[in-house]
Amino acid sequence: MSMPSGSVRHVALALVRYRVMAYIVGVLLIVLICVGVPLKYLTMEGTDPQHLGEWITTYFGVAHGWLYMIFLVMALLLARQARWPLGFTLVTLILGTIPVLSFVGERRATGRARTQMAETVRRGAPAPRGG
Repeated sequence: MSMPSGSVRHVALALVRYRVMAYIVGVLLIVLICVGVPLKYLTMEGTDPQHLGEWITTYFGVAHGWLYMIFLVMALLLARQARWPLGFTLVTLILGTIPVLSFVGERRATGRARTQMAETVRRGAPAPRGG
C-alpha cells in the first residue's frame, strides 16, 4: 500500500486538490438535492420558493456539473499518484455522486492516502514540505 519514495510530495499535493474539489462538489450537491429540488418541485408553481428552487437547480446544477468534471480529474490524478487499485478508485468516484456519501468517500480516500504517505516516510523517504 506504500508508494515510491519520490512521490510522497506529489501525493500530498494531489490530495489537497482532491479534497478541495470533494468538499465543493459535495456541498453543491447537498444544496442542489436537499434544497433546490424540493423547492422547485414541492412548492406551489409561481411562488417565490418555487422560483428560488428553479434558480438553485438551474445555476447550482450547471456549476455542480462542471465542477464535478474537475473533481473527477483530481480524483483520478490522486489515484494515479497514489497507485490505488481500480476498485478503490471506482468506489471513490461513485461515492462522489451521492449526497452526503461524497464526504464519506473523501474521508476514505484521505485516510488511505495519508496511511500510504506515512508508510513511505517510515521507510525513509522524505516527508512532504509545507503540508
